Amino acid sequence: MHFRLIDNVLEIDDARAVAIKNVTAAEEYLQDHFPGFPVLPGVFMVEAMVQAAREVLDRRGKPRFVLGGVRALRYGSFVRPGEALRVEVTVDKELPDGSVSFKGSGTVVRVGGVAADTAVSGRFTMRPVRTA
Repeated sequence: MHFRLIDNVLEIDDARAVAIKNVTAAEEYLQDHFPGFPVLPGVFMVEAMVQAAREVLDRRGKPRFVLGGVRALRYGSFVRPGEALRVEVTVDKELPDGSVSFKGSGTVVRVGGVAADTAVSGRFTMRPVRTA
């Protein structure tokens, strides 16, 4: 299954991207996560950072990368319907095996465009797709 979580790339260059994921009540997964208190699942927050990192890698001419690992991941505030997740990813370093390490964070953007608390932060590695 392939889906796009980021709705808009606000800024991008060869080392950094800033993107937005708008959370709406119409998103099917919110019905179960959690009943009566719908919030963006944490794994989708990580996936939004991964998709922003892919935008950076595409710009660098490296289009076929997948998530290789996540470290020092921390969750903070919930992201509820009507709010947005503003993700920012920055290249940390390129590794000898061709992988690229990123620092990432996601901030809740509340109604009215006010940026609030951190929802997610951590480091992650994108590795090239290996084909046989």
